[in-house]
Amino acid sequence: MKNLFDISGRVAIVTGGSKGIGLQMALDLAEAGAEVVIASRHLNEAQATVDRVKEKGRRGLAIQADISRVPECAMLIRKTVETFGKVDILVNNAGMNQRGPLIEVVEDQYDKIMATDLKGLFFCSQFAVKEMMKQKWGRIVNITSAAAVIGVPILGIYCAAKAGAAQLTKVCALEWAQYGIRVNFLAPGPFQSEMMAGAAATQEGYYDLVAGGTFQKRVADPQEIVGPVCYLVSDASSFVTGDDISVSGGMMK
Repeated sequence: MKNLFDISGRVAIVTGGSKGIGLQMALDLAEAGAEVVIASRHLNEAQATVDRVKEKGRRGLAIQADISRVPECAMLIRKTVETFGKVDILVNNAGMNQRGPLIEVVEDQYDKIMATDLKGLFFCSQFAVKEMMKQKWGRIVNITSAAAVIGVPILGIYCAAKAGAAQLTKVCALEWAQYGIRVNFLAPGPFQSEMMAGAAATQEGYYDLVAGGTFQKRVADPQEIVGPVCYLVSDASSFVTGDDISVSGGMMK
């Protein structure tokens, strides 16, 4: 029987792939057979992930890129194609957040969050799709958040950016389906990550608070993202596009 989750020979890009669930997804894709490109603002961190990808017997490439800047989105795709000859899979995972009440948000803060979480996601997708159209095959997975649906105080701009990414995913899927390209999004709830650890350091009881919002009353391990992402980039989800998978422990219900 064919292994529907096998992605051997595919070339995958993971933005923000040097830490948190981005790192985990990069390793998962390598495990499933893909060659993996890691994009990060910090080249040394990207290279550390690539070293782990190579330990799994796959080729890897570390690229320093700030996806909030459109020329660097284009550079990321160009260097991937120069190295591997194509791009098959794009996981738009890179994101940022700055916490604070909406009444205190300033323009620079707003612009930085939107530029990374929404603009960068779009332009990475646009440049990647131009390559995917040539082969009439492509898979894009956008990492949004449970916060895109439920709304979270002091995360207002982040919520708005992630909600925009979710809606954009649906339109991308509609426009690009004719080229054999599927676009979906994953909406994680609370996962162990550097971002969460930073929040917990400034707010007493933070872990208990966010865990209490899930049915399972816990924070997820990054390894719990492996099934959903491998499903969406593989033939196992061949009739799934413009759709979402919540990985939130029931938080979005």
